[in-house]
Amino acid sequence: MTDGRPGVLRRLTDRVTRTSDDLHSAELRRESRDLGVVHIGDLVLRSRATVRGEVRSVTLRPRVDVPALDVELWDGTGTLHLVWLGRRRIVGIAPGVAIQATGRATRQRHAITMFNPAYEIIGRPGQSHG
Repeated sequence: MTDGRPGVLRRLTDRVTRTSDDLHSAELRRESRDLGVVHIGDLVLRSRATVRGEVRSVTLRPRVDVPALDVELWDGTGTLHLVWLGRRRIVGIAPGVAIQATGRATRQRHAITMFNPAYEIIGRPGQSHG
C-alpha cells in the first residue's frame, strides 16, 4: 500500500545522495583553498596554475601518431582534463586517486585541458591529503 505520495523514497534518496556529493565537493574546495592551489572553476586560460583534485576517469585516446592519456580531474568547482601525449598509462593514477598538477590551462574541444602537466600523486580518498 502506498501513502499517496509517489516517489517519496526516491526524493529522500536523491536528497541524501546530493548531500553526500555536496559535502565531498565542499571538502575538495576547502583542501584546495587551504593549500593555495587554484580551483579548477577559477582557472584562467593560457595561464600557468597548480590544481588539486580527484581523478574521475582515465582514458587512452588513440591519436594518429602518438597515444594520449586523458585524465579527468574534479575539485568540487569544475572538471579539468589532464592529457599526457605519448603515454599509455601512468602508474598510480586511477579513478578515486587525488593528484596535484601544474601546467598551462587551455580550451580543447569545449573542455579545459592541461597538456603534459607536472604532477604529484597525493593519495586515495580517505587518506590525509595535506
